[in-house]
Amino acid sequence: MEDMDISRHALEILGTLTGIAYLWLEYRASIYLWIAGIIMPAIYIFVYYEAGLYADFGINVYYLAAAVYGWWVWKYGGRRRQAIQPADRQTPELPISSMPARYYAALLPVTAALFAAICYILMRFTDSTVPVLDAFTTALSIAAMWMLARKYVEQWWVWVVVDVVSAGLYVYKELYPTAALYALYAVIALFGFRKWKRMMGHSS
Repeated sequence: MEDMDISRHALEILGTLTGIAYLWLEYRASIYLWIAGIIMPAIYIFVYYEAGLYADFGINVYYLAAAVYGWWVWKYGGRRRQAIQPADRQTPELPISSMPARYYAALLPVTAALFAAICYILMRFTDSTVPVLDAFTTALSIAAMWMLARKYVEQWWVWVVVDVVSAGLYVYKELYPTAALYALYAVIALFGFRKWKRMMGHSS
């Protein structure tokens, strides 16, 4: 048991360091954030399972798939490839943009439904001690990750909420390095929004 705790804490620290790299790359809107986006959930799958945060464990499987999707969309989503394209021209990366208003009408009820479903599963089928907060941050994270993959600037505000709630949750679960990471996320997310807004203005 002691060896398992040491292993978990070592992985937690490694995941924290990877998360810092991920955050910096996201702040800079660098496509390489998706490399860290593959490594980090692979680490936290083990950490969250051992901590009994089953929704967070599950969402990291989603993060792995979303990282692959995000890489592809950022790389090739700037515009559709034409049937005939000069060899010396590359498809531009997806630009930063605001999320179209029509998407909110679909995203909000989907997120609410995810929250209700995850909360029910945690309460009914697991021994989670924090099912409501775990479900809340998980549902919002799913929405925010999709927004990030589409490069919508508003994703930063969703992450602020997720990060603040998560930091308190991880303190409660005694995952202190992870709690510190999410507190840092919350602060940097505010700066990230301003950074992306400037970058969006320059690219328009």
